[in-house]
Amino acid sequence: MAFAKFMAGFFGRALRVIIGLALIWWGVSMSSTVGTIIAIIGVVAALAGLFNFCLAAPLFGAPISGKSLAESATQPAQAPAQQQPPVQG
Repeated sequence: MAFAKFMAGFFGRALRVIIGLALIWWGVSMSSTVGTIIAIIGVVAALAGLFNFCLAAPLFGAPISGKSLAESATQPAQAPAQQQPPVQG
């Protein structure tokens, strides 16, 4: 979850935008089908940073939205519910 929290923060978002722009530049400079695919991946990464969502967050058990992740990080963790013993009749 720490990775998802980092990616939802300012530096994580900036990193995604920078990597996205680099991938766009690299993909466009290749002038091939592979380059187009790399550029599209870059666009997705840059948009994810700009609009604060992380497509990899669900893999870490976190919400996709960075705003939702920030809200859940400020709430205290809830204790797990205790199970009631079965009623003997």
